[in-house]
Amino acid sequence: MDGFIAELRKIPPVTRFLCASSLAVTLPVLMNIVPGFKIIFIPKFIYSRFELWRLWSNFFMGSAGINYIFEFVMLYRTSDQLESGPYLNRSADYAWQLLLACSGILVSNYPLSSVIHARPLLMCLTYLASALAPPGTQTSLFGLVAFPVAYSPYVMLGLDLLMGGPGAAASSAGGAIVGHLWWWGIFGSAEPGRGGVLDLWGRAPRWMRSVIGEQGTPPNPGAGAAGGANAGVAGGVHVMPPRRTIVPQANAGSASASSASGYRWGSGHRLGSG
Repeated sequence: MDGFIAELRKIPPVTRFLCASSLAVTLPVLMNIVPGFKIIFIPKFIYSRFELWRLWSNFFMGSAGINYIFEFVMLYRTSDQLESGPYLNRSADYAWQLLLACSGILVSNYPLSSVIHARPLLMCLTYLASALAPPGTQTSLFGLVAFPVAYSPYVMLGLDLLMGGPGAAASSAGGAIVGHLWWWGIFGSAEPGRGGVLDLWGRAPRWMRSVIGEQGTPPNPGAGAAGGANAGVAGGVHVMPPRRTIVPQANAGSASASSASGYRWGSGHRLGSG
């Protein structure tokens, strides 16, 4: 048990909260312990009955069956890669910006009368991670078709359209829009060493840092945000390395030396369906 708890503590705090929330909301509903009606987003119940938990629970109600496994794994991997890469040692900023992003999802999807926003949240995180990925990196769909990781949000949107219809696709599109604004506002500056135009708004307030357990303010947060899009994003996604070029035998020694000093990106990850 101690070993299991130690492994859980290795997961970054915000990612741990997201995964725990997903399990805490989805599993009781799937096992008919809690009625789904109690966790979905219904504004009039929030305002009139003060059922404030709906503002949280509607983001973590996953799909039924095996689709939930894909969604949970994608949520964990995408959030962990962001929090261990661009947001390394900046979990409070990640939590604050995630809170703002969830508010944006509720606003963007309000005209659609959406009641569950787990998929838009996953789409938002996927868009951000894809936008921060190094150029030329690739992912795959169920391990069958490889494509640039920058196309991941559009592939997910297409799957939502095929499997859930126009309504599901429109809801996920709201998450993609918020994800784009997140990237543009925090990381989208063209000037090296500076964050995006919303960088100041993206810095966590003191109370959020206290909740996460971070003391003080990270040095030069703007540079950290912009730098994360370049240096820190190595942990942002698991990617497939480009195919190796066959070099002449005469240069084999130098090629081996250079490849030994290079960074190994890993074997890639599969894009699941929802």
